[in-house]
Amino acid sequence: MTETALLSVRDLRVAYRTGGGRMVEAVRGVDFDLYPEQTLALVGESGSGKSTLGLGLLRLLPRTGHITGGEVVYRGSDPEGTDVLRMEGSRLRRWRWSEVAMVFQGAMNAFNPVLKVGDQFADTMRAHLPRQRLGKAQVRERSAESLRAVRLEPGQVLDSYPHELSGGMRQRALIALALILEPRVLVLDEPTTALDLLTQRAIVDMLQELRAERGFSMIFISHDLALASELADRVATMYAGRIIESGTTPDLFRAPRHPYTVGLIRAVPPVRAGAVEPVSIPGAPPNLAQLPPGCSFAPRCGHATDACEATDPALRTVEARPAGQPSHEAACLHWESVRLDTAPAAAQDGTPNDAPAKEVAQ
Repeated sequence: MTETALLSVRDLRVAYRTGGGRMVEAVRGVDFDLYPEQTLALVGESGSGKSTLGLGLLRLLPRTGHITGGEVVYRGSDPEGTDVLRMEGSRLRRWRWSEVAMVFQGAMNAFNPVLKVGDQFADTMRAHLPRQRLGKAQVRERSAESLRAVRLEPGQVLDSYPHELSGGMRQRALIALALILEPRVLVLDEPTTALDLLTQRAIVDMLQELRAERGFSMIFISHDLALASELADRVATMYAGRIIESGTTPDLFRAPRHPYTVGLIRAVPPVRAGAVEPVSIPGAPPNLAQLPPGCSFAPRCGHATDACEATDPALRTVEARPAGQPSHEAACLHWESVRLDTAPAAAQDGTPNDAPAKEVAQ
């Protein structure tokens, strides 16, 4: 990829302060680049750090959350880039929504339940465009345009309270709200959670159409690998606050090189008759306050050896690409022996399936 990245993240670290005053890292040294008109999917189990990463990019962390290190460079109108972590006050507010916007998880919770949807659209525009004096008619027309773009009838939505809309309508309205100032980057945190399959399908199709029409980039945060495979150009797998594999969508779904990614793929229920039955990953994600030594996935991994307990491997190139194109990377000492068509990462009882691997502690 020869063009310049629109958003570059380097060694980003986010920690939460516990009740005892201890800082626990939820995002640990994340690196990635997002290019114009590209969709990057962040996938992984709950608690892997996906949502915290999304909130950190927009500086929208809760009070207990703190960015403790790293760099987030946004290149919009300025090709040299702006460090988002150094923005403050009105400059940060103007950047949010006009340049990078977020669709939060759970549309019902994202809207204020005691305000009509139209009032919330108006509040958003006035908060993020403080220098523009928008009249009531201008605000309503701009809101109506954004709602029509997501296939909603403005008159029905703007004068309704959130609870008066169906789940699918609320989710579409939330996407319309995020797009109202025409940002160049849209961060979507589990945008189809709790929606039925037909509504999910409609929203995915709508997002693909909107991206083609408007040319924005997306960061799609999800545990749904099927949706990620449809929407994303690139996929990054997160585990215990780190990106442990990244590559193009074909790379990760046809030839994953980290046992955790293989486990996620194998856990997806099949849609074809006669396909291999899903196999869940044994064990549970680690406690971020008490990470195991070495590789965080080793206690659940059928490929783990003694070396895995001594080394927390960095991302390494497992398949190079032509100059200018991002490579396929994985953080695994045994990536060469990891294959989607071999035995599962670990048996259901936690016993490794491959002979050289050591016993997995449950």
